[in-house]
Amino acid sequence: MQELLTITLWFAAISVGVMAGIYFAFSFFVMQALDTAGQPVGMAAMQSINRVIVKSPFLPLFFASSLACLLLVIGGVMQWGTPGAWQMVGGGALYLVGMLMVTIIGNVPLNNALDAVDAHGPAGEAMWRRYMQRWLPWNHVRTLSCTGALILLIAAIAER
Repeated sequence: MQELLTITLWFAAISVGVMAGIYFAFSFFVMQALDTAGQPVGMAAMQSINRVIVKSPFLPLFFASSLACLLLVIGGVMQWGTPGAWQMVGGGALYLVGMLMVTIIGNVPLNNALDAVDAHGPAGEAMWRRYMQRWLPWNHVRTLSCTGALILLIAAIAER
């Protein structure tokens, strides 16, 4: 059990770190670059990114990292009081709420709404402004949550 938990902890830390990097890139330069390119170009590019990303290694990593964090929450609760347990629970829970739930509740519905509008059509400009105003703050939450979760998971590794 301990070995499996250790492997899960290491996998979670690495995968959460990768996810933090992906979200960081979108928060701090990808979205600004798309917006700077101009509405129809930026919007069409984001629509393409949203279609491609679900067919890439991102999606399996998204779900595997979420599962690993769920297992760490359960394992940490079961071993409460042992070194690193509270950090596993905290890091796993922060990731599940701040990344997984935010994605499901915030970002995915906005991605779906964006996909339903023609970037070159009359509603394109308004949709792009709405998307940028709402999607980016949610992505900042994911970036910060992943980074915080990573810090806690590294602390759990150090404690163990």
